[in-house]
Parts: sequence; structure tokens; C-alpha cells
Amino acid sequence: MDNSDLFQFLSNTNDSFFPEPASSTMQQSFSASFSSYPLEPFHAPPLQDKALAALRNHKEAEKRRRERINAHLNKLRTLLPCNSKTDKASLLAKVVERLKELKQQMSEITQCETFPSETDEISVLSTSGDESGDDGRVIFKASLCCEDRSDLIPDLVEILKSLHLTTLKAEIATLGGRTRNVLVVATDKDHGVESIHFLHSSLNALLEHNGTSKRRRVVGPKFIA
Repeated sequence: MDNSDLFQFLSNTNDSFFPEPASSTMQQSFSASFSSYPLEPFHAPPLQDKALAALRNHKEAEKRRRERINAHLNKLRTLLPCNSKTDKASLLAKVVERLKELKQQMSEITQCETFPSETDEISVLSTSGDESGDDGRVIFKASLCCEDRSDLIPDLVEILKSLHLTTLKAEIATLGGRTRNVLVVATDKDHGVESIHFLHSSLNALLEHNGTSKRRRVVGPKFIA
């Protein structure tokens, strides 16, 4: 093949090996297809919006807190001798005063030991001096703690009558099927010692008659100067 034939061959195959670039119309169509799906930029919320939201939440929390406080104060007003117009400072002062009173009452109750315990107990204590009557009688205290039953009080009354004891004071407390009876009784001075021993023996017999299986603590008759 000479040079003229080679040149003719290259001229015929130029279009297939080296295609012409895309037209401007095709390029515009391709660009338009991408422009139909734009990417929206991300915008962070301004700092001012965050501050306003935090302030709004704080105000709502404070409102709920004040509502709870006012509800509790109104409840206290119904429990204490005061009216709805009592200011908060006066109301709290009344609460403190009432709590002190209740604490004192609980202390006195604990010291008196008037509530029944889980243990059966008998104690007879005689005192002289301040506990003696002006007429020379001997005054002493008897305590009985046991299971409660309907005929317990009549039996105690019968014991006191049989021993010719005068009842000066009686305290009875019942709780959970248990009872404690505290009696302050008096007898003449000549029969004081034997009356105390007889009373202790009678209470012990009454406790055995009660038929209880609880633990027992018996305090014998004592004289306290």
C-alpha cells in the first residue's frame, strides 16, 4: 500500500476512532438533570433560639415548683388551727411549734411506758416520801401487761377489793390484742408490806390464768425510798 492509499484509509476511519465532542445542547441537558435535584445546605439553629427555649423550660419548671409548694402549704393550713390568710412565715412557725409539742408528748408516752409490749410483765413498786399520803397511807404502783381478754378488768377489780386497796389512778392501753394496766393504789400503813406482796402474788396468778405463751418478765415487789 502506497502513501496515497494509507491517507485515504485514515480519512475514512477518522470519524469512528475519534468521535466529535458532544454538542452544546447535550451538555445543557446533562446540566439541567443535575440542577433538578439541588442539595439544601444545613443550617444550625441560632444560639438565640436555644437560649429562648431554655428560658421557657426554666419558667415552666419554676411554675410547677411553686404550685407544689402552695399545695403543701394549703394542706398544712387545714391541719393546723389557722385560716387561709395566714402567711407562709406564720404558718411555718405554727408547724415548728406543733412538732415540738408532738415530740414532747411522745417523750412523755415513752417514759410512762403505757403501751403494751410483746412480753408479759408484772411489776409492783412501792414508794415512800413523796408518794405517801397525808393520812399516812402507803401508795404504790402496780403494772400488768398481758394478752387482752374480756374478763381481765373484772378480775383486777375483784383482786383490789379482796385486798382492801383503794384505787387512786388507773391507766389502760390496748394495742394489737395486748393490754397494759397501770394502777396506783393505796393501803393503810400497817398493812402496806403484806398488801404489796399479796397484790404481786394475785397478779402473778392472774397472769398464769390468762394462759398466754408469751415470754414473761416479773418484777417482784420493791420499796423505793
